[in-house]
Amino acid sequence: MREAKMELDVIIFLQRWDQRVQAGQAVATGVGAVQRHAGGEAGARLSYNAGISVCEKCEQWQRGLALFSEMWEANLEPDVISYSAGISACEKGDQWQRALTLLSEMREATLEPNL
Repeated sequence: MREAKMELDVIIFLQRWDQRVQAGQAVATGVGAVQRHAGGEAGARLSYNAGISVCEKCEQWQRGLALFSEMWEANLEPDVISYSAGISACEKGDQWQRALTLLSEMREATLEPNL
């Protein structure tokens, strides 16, 4: 029962994300409200990280990386969790080269991976 609700939540999240993309709106525009109500930059980062993680669990690596890119567009620097979720999404999608690129970027940002 709990898994079915989680799957439904994921489907709803992805449908809303697709609607915003099709309407020409960046997902980051929706995150602006979260920034105001959930703790500023930390709340926005948390929302992006959650979105990337959802995409990883649904094996939607392209969407996860799109959210990761939008963090930069929203002037939010990804943290260890952001990179880890992006790397996991790439791994689930058999995108090992992209995963290695994210790992390299993570190290350039002087962030230590969670092992």
